[in-house]
Amino acid sequence: MNQNPEQKARDEIDKQLFACGWVLQNKGQINLFAGVGVAVREYQTDIGPADYILFVDQKPVGVIEAKKENDGHKLTAVEEQSAGYAGSKLKYLNNDPLPFVYESTGTITHFTDYRDPKPRAREVFTFYRPETFRKMLKESNSLRGRVLDIPELPIEGLRDCQIRAINQLEKSFKENRPKALIQMATGSGKTYTAITFSYRLLKYAGAKRILFLVDTKNLGEQAEQELLSYVPNDDNRKFPELYNVQRLKSRYIATDSQVCICTIQRLYSILKDEEIAEEAEEMNPGEVKWGKREPVPVGYNEKVPIEFFDFIVIDECHRSIYNLWKQVLEYFDGFLIGLTATPDKRTFGFFNQNIVSEYTHEEAVIDGVNVGHNVYLIETQIQNSGHGMALRSDQHLP
Repeated sequence: MNQNPEQKARDEIDKQLFACGWVLQNKGQINLFAGVGVAVREYQTDIGPADYILFVDQKPVGVIEAKKENDGHKLTAVEEQSAGYAGSKLKYLNNDPLPFVYESTGTITHFTDYRDPKPRAREVFTFYRPETFRKMLKESNSLRGRVLDIPELPIEGLRDCQIRAINQLEKSFKENRPKALIQMATGSGKTYTAITFSYRLLKYAGAKRILFLVDTKNLGEQAEQELLSYVPNDDNRKFPELYNVQRLKSRYIATDSQVCICTIQRLYSILKDEEIAEEAEEMNPGEVKWGKREPVPVGYNEKVPIEFFDFIVIDECHRSIYNLWKQVLEYFDGFLIGLTATPDKRTFGFFNQNIVSEYTHEEAVIDGVNVGHNVYLIETQIQNSGHGMALRSDQHLP
């Protein structure tokens, strides 16, 4: 028996809501005290029944407009409809407009936070947990509102390329662009730049948690050492005296960690709720060969929900944004910031061509940050006396 496409979509939405900690109820059997979050199907509003109304602590906070799977490409077109339900009056309640709005087929889900300065729908892996909405509603402003308040960057102790990268990145955040790419030559201070803008996001934008994603254990150790010794130019205390730093060495992530350092291999295993051998963290992800076997897709993990990280910094991103690893990045609903010295066309494409800063090796050589690769042959006394070929000291090797 073939299932109705619309009912099939709602069944999948029900499964996802349940996995994310919501209690599912029908409109005729409502008990808003059944859990922190209650999702009521077909709740009546003054413009008709909404597919789902979300309640947190007995108060309505959101709406879900359900569509059959084949309508995934039409979700943008129904945003006005779901916004109408969010702004409607619910039966028996004198509610304010609901801030959190979803459109979903059960396969594709869009989310809009109407508290944002310029609300805009974005695709998400699944739904937020009710506890997350509870915390968000206690904040005076949304994250995308708070990034607008980041003050001017103090430039003492920063190189010009670092100043440009941070300023342009923060401009990208304020424009609500979900992905940004920073190209900086090796040796020009990519990690220091990343720590500086992370510090500012924690201090001024109220970011709850930032992930430093690396592709080898060695890079993770280096990032940890830089974080532990970092002193911001507007405070005389070291970073770990201000914010909790954790380099992940197991499946356990401390809930009070504000900066997490992790290899993408370990994060994949955490989402799969599996163990991983340390040797697997030594391998460059770009060199992993999967052959004909398709990698196992990432599923929802309630211990690490999609809203767990506000910002994800991806070091050496040109090696870790494809194939198996791409799904790890797309799991989280956070801003993605790529760091690399050697991007390619695929890298630019993944970050939506949003290259906030470019600082090439050639520029670094001109600035004296890096040493050039030109090789010279020096004249010797033996060569001058005719024993061997001589090359002038100002001539380059071919």
